[in-house]
Amino acid sequence: MTDRPTKSQPQAALSTNLVLVGFMGSGKSSVGRLLAARLGFRFVDTDALVVEAAGMPIAEIFATYGEAAFREYEAEALESLLDQNRQRLVVATGGGIVTRESNLPLLHRLGFVAGLTASEDVIFERVSRNKKRPLLNTPNPRETVSNLLAVRAPLYAAAADFLVETSIRSHAEVAEQIIAEARRRFSE
Repeated sequence: MTDRPTKSQPQAALSTNLVLVGFMGSGKSSVGRLLAARLGFRFVDTDALVVEAAGMPIAEIFATYGEAAFREYEAEALESLLDQNRQRLVVATGGGIVTRESNLPLLHRLGFVAGLTASEDVIFERVSRNKKRPLLNTPNPRETVSNLLAVRAPLYAAAADFLVETSIRSHAEVAEQIIAEARRRFSE
């Protein structure tokens, strides 16, 4: 007889929220939705919470009030998830949430933090398809991605309980890796 779960034996339920951090285009929203569906959790995107609170799209927040105001809305969105003591969530965060040091303890209070990474080439290919990214409205978006990644990559690594590379993995593979690691950590 084996102690390993088989297909017919259910795995232990996950009792913590999952929080996804990473650069834009790393797969947080796509993987997050898949994680939520597989676990029976609710999916929450902090960018959507910001848009709801501000009553305007992110690009308009940046254009009207600047990045600092957006980051304030973002921190408030994160705090609102803690204040309501929400359980069984998968939270996809905005790519810059780790740039505000006061957000880091909030991320960990909220749940298990998985950092999604991808190569610069893959990220640029993914984000160049979406023209609604205000930080990339620059004369040289490729250089902007490179510069932002250089600053943020160490912040993601420091914030995450676990890092997973998404460049060559499917969303399903990334989701399974996160679930397996979260279960391992919380069964110890």
